[in-house]
Amino acid sequence: MNNPEKEYSQRIPVRIINRSRHPLPAYATPLSAGMDLRANVPSPVSIPPLGRCLIPTGLFLALPAGYEAQVRPRSGLALKKGITVLNSPGTVDADYRGELQVILVNLSSEPFVVEDGERIAQLVVARHARVEWQEVEALDDTERGAGGFGHTGV
Repeated sequence: MNNPEKEYSQRIPVRIINRSRHPLPAYATPLSAGMDLRANVPSPVSIPPLGRCLIPTGLFLALPAGYEAQVRPRSGLALKKGITVLNSPGTVDADYRGELQVILVNLSSEPFVVEDGERIAQLVVARHARVEWQEVEALDDTERGAGGFGHTGV
């Protein structure tokens, strides 16, 4: 039988401190890219329409060099409640050691209450490269060229 989790077995060890009252983030399915982050708040937090709020998670990470953690919106919260991550995706650098917090924004016309333990965002850990700039006088030609937004058609 086909086992997708076994086929995709790359694992990166990440040290984590959990000062919340909630379980560690976990993948919901064998091929999930992101793990849900939960609010770690002593009491419910109300975000007014068009308001924003910094929500703590109680998690502290030590990512390996060459990796970042991306904080992304949860599609269900965005669609059903109009709640998203303001600086999406938020980047957590490998040398950051502070608490993981999520900037939520309420784009709906109704107040939204964040409850303790509520799933508020996703965390995706990704490898990244560092660039070495090579300043030149001209760039190579491509079919697209300098065509910008909407250039490739409808």
